[in-house]
Amino acid sequence: MVTLLDYGAGNVRSVVNAVESLGYSVRFVTRPDDILSAEKLIFPGVGAFGEMMRVLRRRGFVEPLRRYLEADRPFLGICLGLQALFEGSEEAPGENGIGFLKGTVRRFRVDLAVPHIGWNGIKPRKPSALFRGLEGDEKVYFVHSYHVDPEEPSVVLTTTDYGREFVSAIQKGRVAAVQFHPEKSGPTGLTILKNFLEGLDAPPVRPPRAPLKTELAKRIIACLDVRTNDQGDLVVTKGDQYDVREKGTVRNLGKPVDLARRYYEEGADEITFLNITGFRDFPLKDMPMLEVLRRTSENVFVPLTIGGGIRDYVDHDGTAYSALDVASEYFRSGADKISIGSDAVRIVEEVLTTGKKTGRSAIEAISRVYGSQAVVISIDPRRVYVPSPQGVPHVVLETAFPGPDGESYCWYQCTVKGGREGRPVDAVTLARVCEDLGAGEILLNCIDRDGTNLGFDLELINAVKDAVTIPVIASSGAGCAEHFLDVFTRTRAESALAAGIFHRNEVPIGAVKAFLDGKVPIRRVP
Repeated sequence: MVTLLDYGAGNVRSVVNAVESLGYSVRFVTRPDDILSAEKLIFPGVGAFGEMMRVLRRRGFVEPLRRYLEADRPFLGICLGLQALFEGSEEAPGENGIGFLKGTVRRFRVDLAVPHIGWNGIKPRKPSALFRGLEGDEKVYFVHSYHVDPEEPSVVLTTTDYGREFVSAIQKGRVAAVQFHPEKSGPTGLTILKNFLEGLDAPPVRPPRAPLKTELAKRIIACLDVRTNDQGDLVVTKGDQYDVREKGTVRNLGKPVDLARRYYEEGADEITFLNITGFRDFPLKDMPMLEVLRRTSENVFVPLTIGGGIRDYVDHDGTAYSALDVASEYFRSGADKISIGSDAVRIVEEVLTTGKKTGRSAIEAISRVYGSQAVVISIDPRRVYVPSPQGVPHVVLETAFPGPDGESYCWYQCTVKGGREGRPVDAVTLARVCEDLGAGEILLNCIDRDGTNLGFDLELINAVKDAVTIPVIASSGAGCAEHFLDVFTRTRAESALAAGIFHRNEVPIGAVKAFLDGKVPIRRVP
């Protein structure tokens, strides 16, 4: 029996599914005594350090957890479950950690995008039973803005490179904790979880091929646009410049759960669901979409993002729900990140009009509870050509692709309602303001390129990437494997997303990775 400490934040469903897939049963901590009676304890901390510690104290979990750890009983901390073991964090000054280990948690100070999101390697610093069955060159999934800084070198189990070397795992006796997410690290992560569950008392080993330096992989993301078709079934569809109908009916490219599993098995580094019925059906009542997430997370052990309809809402009975309520339901159903689209445009327009943040927007509220890494901003812009930058109240770019009247300048107008309505704010400004509000990643679409197979809009991607310090996902226009190489070598985008070419199997995910292998860092699938 495995005991899981869920303090109520983020997606722990995936940890449960991963543990159960390995043949173990899971019970949840509901009272302090459950910690002390645990045979094996897993603590998957998700969200923000301060909020986590306040909840742990309020529920009376801190002292029994400290006693459990000091008794050297089997423990695995994940992400914030690692950071909680230390004395405090720069994320929440004045908020004490558990203090099992001496040291603090520090924010990344690197000339790279923060949060550190994606697949990176680990360098073992000492042998451990956790490494059984690993070759040493595998990559695991990270998503964090802070890293631990232990005072005791002897507890360091692995380090990872991201602008600097940081501690990515610790082990002290039978107490282990990792900064990465094994439940989201595919077969490699399941192996690490299995090794913990089988016991850290087993003979320690050192992987044979440990890297001298690790590299963050470029992520290949599969996107599934999900909506109800005319028969009421939930299907994956794909539009051309956002039109999902073909000969009057909704394009049906498959069942979302089956397609997501296929992409996972083919090597997708992440899967994004865009619930494009979200603006018509309230997500908390959209049970088919929640069920899609639950069922997908049972067999897909890479990160899942969900977008569509994440906003404040009042139902037909007059009950008010916040965007945080909606996001929380998605997280509980198996999502790791949520994507905000049209509502982000409304929020940014309000900030630009008033000149101040409210602290109550969906972006601020969700990032405050779950951390910035849980909030993705999906931008749907289209090109607007102008003869000159003069007098244009937006970020204007000089373009190598002239407009219909020979214009050599353009700006990127944000749209809402599935691209049907343009708004008076540009994509670069939107990205910059959303980062300031607490977003942790940008999903950058382009209506002009969507479904064209002409390649990504590199000018747009470079403009947004130059304006923000958070990761950017390039989207719209991929038609061949070479387009992925173009976006990774001619922009600083951390990842690239495609939909139609994967759905129709015109360019399989495996073919993209095979083409990129040796040219840019990628995650090889075991």
